[in-house]
Amino acid sequence: MILALFEQPEGVRTRGETGVVYDIDANAARSGAARVEGPALLFALASDHDALVALSHEVSGAPALAVEVMLDPSVEWLVRCDRVDFPPGGVAYRHVHPGPGIRRLLHGELTIDRGDGAPCTYRAGKAWFEGADDPVLATASPTEETAFVRVLLLPAAWAGRRTIRYVEPGDEERPKLQRATILLEEPLPR
Repeated sequence: MILALFEQPEGVRTRGETGVVYDIDANAARSGAARVEGPALLFALASDHDALVALSHEVSGAPALAVEVMLDPSVEWLVRCDRVDFPPGGVAYRHVHPGPGIRRLLHGELTIDRGDGAPCTYRAGKAWFEGADDPVLATASPTEETAFVRVLLLPAAWAGRRTIRYVEPGDEERPKLQRATILLEEPLPR
């Protein structure tokens, strides 16, 4: 399966393709058939490269990011779209999530340290992928509020639950300044 992000600055209309449409101005997410007149993001799921190419012809342009993901077929999956907001200087201590996903920075600046010695700083409009159980440390801009929207593919057992799991046990007790808001969550069709 391929998870892809399409930037749609002039809006988008979907006819029920598998995926999530995020309306940037309204801070709202929809799945299935959707129409957004202003700037939007389409997080699409395609069965293979040919399906992704076909989708690219239906929406405006090529994907900004596309990643092949492997999902255990014996597990029930769900798709979740949420938004994470950080105050200036906010930190998400080194953590993992139980499923893969694409994130797209809405505003501010976020530095992602994967522990490989090469932290990457993202600014508004940039996207990145995190795999299931990839440990990352996220540090927000020290001077401005920062927010990103993401679509995660999660085992259904995580429905309605917080997915962040800290690598260091002591970090669970440290103050958390970031706030995640679930915008959409539904079963992933088989």
